[in-house]
Order: sequence, then structure tokens, then C-alpha cells
Amino acid sequence: MLRARPLGEADRIFTLLSTERGKMDAVGKGVRRAKSHLAGRLEFGNECELQMHRGRSLDVIVSADIVRSSWERLVAPERFAAAQLVAELIDAFCEPDLALPEVYALVDGMLRAIAASDEPRTLVPRFSLRLLAALGLEPPADACVRCGLAFDDARAFLDADVGGFICSSCRERWRDLIELDAEDLRNLAEVAAPRGSGRAAVRARPRVAAAVEQLIAHHLGRKPRTVLS
Repeated sequence: MLRARPLGEADRIFTLLSTERGKMDAVGKGVRRAKSHLAGRLEFGNECELQMHRGRSLDVIVSADIVRSSWERLVAPERFAAAQLVAELIDAFCEPDLALPEVYALVDGMLRAIAASDEPRTLVPRFSLRLLAALGLEPPADACVRCGLAFDDARAFLDADVGGFICSSCRERWRDLIELDAEDLRNLAEVAAPRGSGRAAVRARPRVAAAVEQLIAHHLGRKPRTVLS
């Protein structure tokens, strides 16, 4: 479950990420009542097996069985903020009723990692880059998005306006852009690498993290509302 909002006196509309239909909204009838059989099951971050039936405008959740719950660990403030940011990005980037198995697996793994981490915010840049890759929006980590040439001087600059990294030759000198050195570029490639590739890194260096944050804001059209402490 990604988020919920009240509907009437006793119902809620839940935004869900499902394996079969991708992102979708569904109604939990009477879920805000203390004796509801759904109460406590449709918590943020829970993975559930649902039974639903078609409503006139929204599907209605009939039953929910918890497959896995990380709620007790996710409620810690830093973990909750990181998990909320994950949910915000999925809600913003993913179209309704479009199955994206790679994104579902990515979110599932990310929420597990957040629940187990003492530094959850450090996991966000890798999640963000893997999400962009799953959506076909990830920029190359080894070549300029303007001229297509490799970063031969081991320097690159984030130009969020063009959605990626540019070389020294394409940089307009008057613009204040985040600069990545050779170590940053190596870290960027490792953070962006698919799981199981043998060269993936979990945590981003500070300038890489700042660059990814700006890149996400560019594609989102705004800064995320969720603020990490």
C-alpha cells in the first residue's frame, strides 16, 4: 500500500502497487471502523493478497491477507521518511493500470532494505536511478547527453535541463552545475548498476546523491514533497 485518503465517514481510498495491474486505486469499505476486518492489514508498506470486486468507479477491497509487513520498523522517523519518498516517486512516475513487474520488485526490495537500515536516506539515490532505468529515463553514466562523447577528462556536470550529464566541452561556463570527478563518476556507474551485475554499489557519494536528487526533480517537474531529515 502506497497511500490512503479518507472517503466519507468510514471508508478509505487506497493507492496500491500490484503485480498484475501496476498502480491502482481501490476502496476499503468501513475500514476506518474499529471492528473492520480490514483494519490493521492495509497499513503503509504492507504486502498483501487482496480479493476485490468491480465497483462503479473504483474496485472494492473485499479481503486482505498480509504476506509481509515491515510496518513496525518503518514507523521509525528516518525510515518512514525514506519509505514515504519511495511511495511519492512511484505515485508520481507510474501510470495507473500499467503492470511494471520490475518496478514492483524494485519497491519491494527497497522497502525491505529501508526497514533493515540505520541510514535509510543513503539508499535513496540508488533506488531513484534504478527507477529511472526501469522507466527508460536513466541518463548514461559514461557519456555526454549532448554530444555523445565519453568523459575523456574524467569530469562531468549534471545539466538537469537536458536530463543528464554533460562533458566539459558542452558546459556553458556561466552556469553553476554540480561537477563530478573521476571517483564520483565511478560511484555513479556503480550506484546505477543493476543488481547482480558484480559492480553495484548501495550508497552514493555526496555529489552523486545531490546530482540524482536534481535529476529526479527535473523529471518530476518539482522537488519531492517528502523531506529526508
